[in-house]
Amino acid sequence: MKNLGILSFVAILLFSLAGCAERKVVVENRVVVSIAPLKPLVEGILGDDFEVSVLVPFGASPETFEPTPKQLREVETARFVFGTGVLEFEQELLHRIARNEQIINTSQGIELIQGSCSHAHHSHHNHAHGVDPHIWCSPKSLIDMSRNIYSAIITEMPDSIKYKMAYNDLVIRLADLHKEVAEKCWEKPYTTFMIYHPALTYLARDYGLIQVAVENEGKEPSAKHLAHIIELARQKGIKHILYQSEFPASSVEIICRDIDATAVEINPLDEDIFTNIRNIVTLIME
Repeated sequence: MKNLGILSFVAILLFSLAGCAERKVVVENRVVVSIAPLKPLVEGILGDDFEVSVLVPFGASPETFEPTPKQLREVETARFVFGTGVLEFEQELLHRIARNEQIINTSQGIELIQGSCSHAHHSHHNHAHGVDPHIWCSPKSLIDMSRNIYSAIITEMPDSIKYKMAYNDLVIRLADLHKEVAEKCWEKPYTTFMIYHPALTYLARDYGLIQVAVENEGKEPSAKHLAHIIELARQKGIKHILYQSEFPASSVEIICRDIDATAVEINPLDEDIFTNIRNIVTLIME
């Protein structure tokens, strides 16, 4: 009977320890970012001290993305999770995982643009707070986003001189990009460019450009809208019509044929934010 009592006690103890183990979340040496353009900002500060994984895979749209169960587990156990704060799936993460205090909103301090603004047509997707989510397409916004990333990192690791120096170097690179883009746009103020889905709204606002979307309130353009933008493209001498990689080239080819323009595929979600923004601005200013 005595042995039976000892065995019962051990069984209860093991069961209790197992329950605690199930409830405890082991934080791993990993950082998760919601979209690829955030990765170089995080790695620019942390270097290779942490593994950085991206939730939205290449070729997928962040506006319709839903994380897999495996990705939710990665988010739960990550040291930091950096998001734009304006994508619907990022908001849902706050409610789907128990440990969500490590999810950092990098849009703090950025003046967000409502989806109803005149040159940012409504999308058929739902964004957090009804705003245009494409903040990462503007160097000016990237500087603010980097500051928010660094603030979260330095709060957790306040004694790191290494990360402070890396952050300063990153800000210098972003400031140089901002200056380069601003100078190009100042040469031809109020340049009009045409794009299928209005993903460059923040770039347009911050650098005095005029974005014209082929898409009309998240839908294929009506005949009336199509005629209007074709006439506008002729007036403005549009040479390129941009379209995102997740859309078919046929979405802009009709207009291109009418105005003798070239359809050019871009990927606003490219991880190489420096090269990508330079290339997009060059296309716009040609």
